[in-house]
Amino acid sequence: MSKTPNLKVAEPIGEMQGAARADAAALRAVRKSHKLAEVCYDIRGPVLQRAKQMEDEGHRVTKLNIGNLAHFGFEAPEEIVVDVIHNLRGAAGYSDSKGLFSARKAVMHYSQQKKIAGVGIEDIYIGNGASELIVMSMQALLNNGDEVLVPAPDYPLWTAAVSLGGGAPVHYVCDEQAGWLPDLDDIRRKLTPNTRAIVIINPNNPTGALYPTAFLEQLLEIARQHQLIVFADEIYDKVLYDGETHTSIASLADDVLCVTFNGLSKNYRACGYRAGWMIVSGEKRHARDYIEGLDMLASMRLCANVPAQWGIQTALGGYQSIEELIAPDGRLTRQRDLAYELITQIPGVSCVKPKAALYLFPKLDLNMYPIEDDQQFILKLLEAEKVLLVQGSGFNWKQPDHFRLVFLPHEEDLRDAVSRIARFLESYRKGLHRS
Repeated sequence: MSKTPNLKVAEPIGEMQGAARADAAALRAVRKSHKLAEVCYDIRGPVLQRAKQMEDEGHRVTKLNIGNLAHFGFEAPEEIVVDVIHNLRGAAGYSDSKGLFSARKAVMHYSQQKKIAGVGIEDIYIGNGASELIVMSMQALLNNGDEVLVPAPDYPLWTAAVSLGGGAPVHYVCDEQAGWLPDLDDIRRKLTPNTRAIVIINPNNPTGALYPTAFLEQLLEIARQHQLIVFADEIYDKVLYDGETHTSIASLADDVLCVTFNGLSKNYRACGYRAGWMIVSGEKRHARDYIEGLDMLASMRLCANVPAQWGIQTALGGYQSIEELIAPDGRLTRQRDLAYELITQIPGVSCVKPKAALYLFPKLDLNMYPIEDDQQFILKLLEAEKVLLVQGSGFNWKQPDHFRLVFLPHEEDLRDAVSRIARFLESYRKGLHRS
């Protein structure tokens, strides 16, 4: 006699769905870490998300929000590409945690060219772009309550990295009337017993300012008197116009601890390679514990990506094709001049002409353009004219009266984009787009 198998009767679908909803309702929300509460990076923030949505809907958006050179037809030098490809088969293994010897040796020679004294191989760390190393440098240093002086406006990764490291970013003002040089008196006012370091972004993003040597000496004297570490972001040190020259602040003192950041992204148009470096120089005897922390974090991430490291020696030791782009008739110079001319022709818009880097940071007359929320203002510009910019508050500028414009598009595209910005501003001035 056959035995009837025990079959489980299926529950009605409606009951199953109801049970699933009840289970979901009982789940505890998964929230981001409290460490991210003060972290913000509006260059890739909510307005960019809206731009992506618009592109998905079929709109063509002109992106003047980020210095991604490849997007605008700037190619990495051929010899770098060839060297990376040539060494690809040998790049499958980990390198030393601080980076390939050849890459660090090239950076050491470069530091000598920049007149930074006393730099050895072990003082150099290769990273997945300078960005990774900036975050690492803050993680190794900061405890809760520690303060770091950061410029306003700044490249916002610095503010975010300080906050993520548990510290408090304290913004010192850069003076637009003085060509965006840091306000030394404001720096002095903001020093406290908790101040550990000062960040110097030179050449500056977003303003394009370039700091004279005598001015850097004054910044160093403040650091010397108050025993501050100097963190020097010099990623644009070759993107200079009108015959200007750059001085590494670390070259001016051997008695102040300096940490200098650079990489291939901008000077060599290789943003996606993610190849950067960090140089520790100056007085290091009292910083052995901090350096041990840097070594520990470098080891924890094992190493930077190896294929791109093979391009560093070729880049630093080879032909410097950036010189063609920044020559008086070079593409970057022409586009800087055109963007500056066009933007300052708009009523109520002024701008300090950049001496370096890839950006304008124009100012809007708030009497003519009564802006209260600059992010909403930039969002309305995007939706009305399909042009994507970054609001000044995205660079920790407190007033809603600035925005950053990338002048990387070809001249015809720049003319079109600025004409659309002008059209939007004219409408805004007449009271449209304000609600």
